[in-house]
Amino acid sequence: MLFDDTYQTIAKPAEAIFRDKGSKFLAFAYPICTEAEIKETLAKLKSEHPKANHHCWAMRLSPDRSVFRVNDDGEPSGTAGRPILNVLLSKNITNILVVVVRYFGGTLLGVPGLINAYKTSTEMALTEAEVIEQTVKDIYTINFDYLQMNEVMKVIKDDQLTVLNQSFDNNCSITFAIRKMQVNQVLGRLEGIAGVKAVFNYTA
Repeated sequence: MLFDDTYQTIAKPAEAIFRDKGSKFLAFAYPICTEAEIKETLAKLKSEHPKANHHCWAMRLSPDRSVFRVNDDGEPSGTAGRPILNVLLSKNITNILVVVVRYFGGTLLGVPGLINAYKTSTEMALTEAEVIEQTVKDIYTINFDYLQMNEVMKVIKDDQLTVLNQSFDNNCSITFAIRKMQVNQVLGRLEGIAGVKAVFNYTA
């Protein structure tokens, strides 16, 4: 299978509230790029909702959607984090964190009730969110001699590469983003220019 070089995520944070038998489920969806953001976001929500009983969450990361984590935060195993994640899977969204903050209303919902509440509140938050399509890009830096400038710039222009950073001195360097499916073609052209070296930085 060819690597799909687009993925879906959300443009900006969104939230929704679901109520059942007196319990309140506040769902917050956030676009994220790294696991480090999870801790920060959870700390912020816990300080905003100190009296809430549970802060359950699920996240998916990476353009190929391979990284995921769930946390039931004291709810019965499998009744909170997993239902949140299942919604993210069914909507095929990645680079996202959904936290559902629960205020217990005094009446037990039982396992089916909990699963439904976490699933529904997540779906409601995603309905509020703007889902966008992003392109997977590889970030490269090339170093070259000033004399090669015209040839290098021609490739960048022809292939419509996004330049992220550049410095032109005796030794020049340009950092740019290439769509995943263009990588081999673009690198082939650049490395065909005498003295040009391309270094892979990361995938975005």
